[in-house]
Amino acid sequence: MFLIQENTLVSLELVERFFCCNLGVCHGDCCIEGDAGAPITKEEYKKLKEILPEVWDYLLPSAQREIEENGVGYLDPEGELVTQIVDGRNCVFTCYEEGGLCSCAIEKAFRAGKINWRKPISCYLYPVRIKKMPTVTAVNYDRWKICKSAEVLGRKEGIRLYQFLKEPLTERFGKEWYDELETNCEEYIRQYLQ
Repeated sequence: MFLIQENTLVSLELVERFFCCNLGVCHGDCCIEGDAGAPITKEEYKKLKEILPEVWDYLLPSAQREIEENGVGYLDPEGELVTQIVDGRNCVFTCYEEGGLCSCAIEKAFRAGKINWRKPISCYLYPVRIKKMPTVTAVNYDRWKICKSAEVLGRKEGIRLYQFLKEPLTERFGKEWYDELETNCEEYIRQYLQ
């Protein structure tokens, strides 16, 4: 693990693993697989409610009904705030493109210039998950089978996980933090991976 800015423990998998999303193969399954919605903060919960009118038309009818009945989020069995799900699997902000490609209604509205927020940070950072602990924050790779094609493409393109996630990691932790991570990763590659 790397200790970044004395308060963040980063898994070595961020440098050891190659990664580049391959939506043509996985079709965005990370938005529909799993047993709960995406982790969100209280501030993001408020933001989701605020932007709802701008994303509403992108949502599936079943998602619109779910939000009307139960809101945009809920507490999962571990007591974590997450986005609401519909049909037992889809995040309520999931929408589908031609060919069955899953996309995010929030990001779709962002790209269309309707809102100035891309999506919850847990979604932007995925497949990395962040866990706050009493004295540090852990940054770990949430590795599972649906991202196998992303690992294959990342290896082919020579893109490591920390490089693929440069923008969201910088957004979440700041430029100085990312620069320190990058320096540590480059040194680790030089010493151990070449």
